Amino acid sequence: MKRLIILFSMTLIACSSMPPVLENAPVVNVQLNEVRINVNGFQSTPVRWGGTIIEVENEANVSRIQILYYPLDSSGRPKLHESTQGRFIIQSQNFLDPAIYKKDAEITVTGIVNGAVQRTIGQRVLQLPVVDIENSFLWPEEQDKYYYPPYCTGYYPSLYYGFGRRYYYPCY
Repeated sequence: MKRLIILFSMTLIACSSMPPVLENAPVVNVQLNEVRINVNGFQSTPVRWGGTIIEVENEANVSRIQILYYPLDSSGRPKLHESTQGRFIIQSQNFLDPAIYKKDAEITVTGIVNGAVQRTIGQRVLQLPVVDIENSFLWPEEQDKYYYPPYCTGYYPSLYYGFGRRYYYPCY
């Protein structure tokens, strides 16, 4: 019984744990809307934010990624089923390859708020908070957790039911 409890608790810990790259980062629990309203008040604040990648911009000395913000779950993954609060930009002195940081990929970053930049989206000019990233984690695509393999049918002889009783088995 004791082993079963230990195994069960280890399974729960493994299922809900955050990637190590994000886990130990010092962060302040602040939402994007709060920072957008008062960027200067949150200057140099450590944050852990996430969302989906919209666009990657590489310049000579800096790379920037525009991200559509979503709140994070307990494991640090963006909750795409919830409503977004807008956009923010992460920037790095390192080259961020657009082949790796693809459009619509889920990402979680830790970093420091470092002002805001203006971006024109459609015909609107928006102030987007900028985060200098320390760590980032690209989430693998989720597999459909409700996938059931197709089932084939066959017949087997049965003394009780007679010949021709149908049974189902996975088609591999």
